Amino acid sequence: MDGLPVSGCLTDFEKLMEEGKPVWEWFQELFGKLPPQNKVKQYTVHFNWFHERFRVLSDDATEETVCIYARAYIMMLLSTQLFGDKSGNRIHIWWLPFVARLDDMGSYSWGSAVLAWLYHCMCWVVNRNVTNLAGPLQLLQAWIFWQFPSLRPQGFDTYSFPLASRWATYLPTSDRKEERVIQCRLALDRLSDRDIVWEPYASLNVMAVVHPEILTEEHSWLRRACTCLIYFTVIE
Repeated sequence: MDGLPVSGCLTDFEKLMEEGKPVWEWFQELFGKLPPQNKVKQYTVHFNWFHERFRVLSDDATEETVCIYARAYIMMLLSTQLFGDKSGNRIHIWWLPFVARLDDMGSYSWGSAVLAWLYHCMCWVVNRNVTNLAGPLQLLQAWIFWQFPSLRPQGFDTYSFPLASRWATYLPTSDRKEERVIQCRLALDRLSDRDIVWEPYASLNVMAVVHPEILTEEHSWLRRACTCLIYFTVIE
């Protein structure tokens, strides 16, 4: 929750680039090459272009090349995992100001931005005409597994940090999907207060693996804070 808001003005985006530089000129400086026109749509680049171009980093790469690949990896992570939309295959270039200065990446409150986007997506999906849920669904799934034991898969008893990595190897099968949906709905209908783990992160197994900094008094204050969650135009 601590840090600068992940925000910025999206109006006249191209004019707000560093020193008034055209956006695609800046893109070329940061990544060494421009994507072909058939991989560009407005201010997004197709995921495949990033994935193919920056898939393998050579062993003799210079520091400058390592920074380029790091930017590409972070752009893919932000656009498809943490702040993904329903397309799931577009990398938005509004991340350029953030990845341009890699040393400053840790100064932003990425956690609260991700949570704001998840809340926004969950509110959106309850509309009758919306069929797919966007957002950081791996984190939502991990939270569900921690809080509701009756909904979690069998096994996965190894505790590690980050805590969501406990479920990293979980791959749901598509077999009997309709039957499993019915079972989950019944399990939700039958939930009582005794079927919910209200403080899943207070167990000794969890305390043994979390980073010591998380347990400091300062972070305890942050967890109890009443504040805005900000992600560009999304404020929760």
